[in-house]
Amino acid sequence: MARGDHLYVHCIGYTHHGIDCGDGTVIHHPGKLDRKIYVAIARTSMALFSFGKQVFIKKYGRCNLPGVVIQRAKSQLGQPGYNLFDNNCEHFATWCKTGKKGSEQVTRATSTATGSIGSGAAVAGGIGVVSATGAAVGLSGAGIMSGLATVGRVVGGGAVAGINVLGAAPALATTAAMNEVLKDNESLSKAEREARVVGRTMTTAGAVAGSVAATGAISAAGSVAGLSAAGITSGLAAIGGTVGGGMVAGVAITTAAPAVAAAVVGYGAYRAWRWLSNYQDTQVDTGLEIEVDTSTSKLGTCSLKLNTCTSKPELLTSEQKTPASKLGTSSKKLHPPRKRLEALRSELNRPRKKLG
Repeated sequence: MARGDHLYVHCIGYTHHGIDCGDGTVIHHPGKLDRKIYVAIARTSMALFSFGKQVFIKKYGRCNLPGVVIQRAKSQLGQPGYNLFDNNCEHFATWCKTGKKGSEQVTRATSTATGSIGSGAAVAGGIGVVSATGAAVGLSGAGIMSGLATVGRVVGGGAVAGINVLGAAPALATTAAMNEVLKDNESLSKAEREARVVGRTMTTAGAVAGSVAATGAISAAGSVAGLSAAGITSGLAAIGGTVGGGMVAGVAITTAAPAVAAAVVGYGAYRAWRWLSNYQDTQVDTGLEIEVDTSTSKLGTCSLKLNTCTSKPELLTSEQKTPASKLGTSSKKLHPPRKRLEALRSELNRPRKKLG
């Protein structure tokens, strides 16, 4: 760890973020998630920040100097106003590092929700179009085939083209959501930016592959092979039968397939590229084990154990500094003047011979 680092720990369902002050303390929004709105930004010990969890350092490609980061973090001490969606602990830490608020957690959650809702609405809308546009209105076998053929004629095709056209809308919604999740940012590390480019590219490729796979499944799944009217009818019925439905369910599954493939292939490629690049945020060994007792206060109290001894020193206040020995780090590195000061005190206290 170093002064000005962006630290985070994994909690259940979210990550908690803060700024390392370089002396064993962290500036962050303390407390449990449901209590943060009542607590101001504070400077606490590393123990209270991590609560015994593994601490990671977030990597940046371009960010402010440590002095600027610390100055920004200190300027917010005592400030309330926590908001999960636009002023959470990650917004705060990212702003300290880059001057711009941002939360990958919020972006990921909102984009995923928007993409899912948009894709679901597009699939439902597509079924409605099929029901209403054909020569035979309704969702009978004849009505579905007639509706698909009508939609397919928009692009100069037949029923198969109609399925691909209906699948384009949910695929576009998912692609837009994935592009937002994996959008580029110059403050990110080079490896992360490369992985995101791969993810965005493969999202589009996944959508195309999903459409091709859906057509192939229709052709092969039914009792009548091929893409004739009878083949499409039996294929859709067979696919729908996998979830206990009929042709309507088959249409829903095949039109949703490109969207699902886009998300799975795109995000999978992003994660795979990160793994192949051996990219990961740095783990920090704080040398601390925490026992939490939440019965004594809203934030909970901690008792601190050292990995190297059995003593249990008290937690520090927000303005006290944790000695380097409690962090598993050489005290000489963190406090160079200490040994010289101790030597000077020893010299001054040494008995002197009387003159004369």
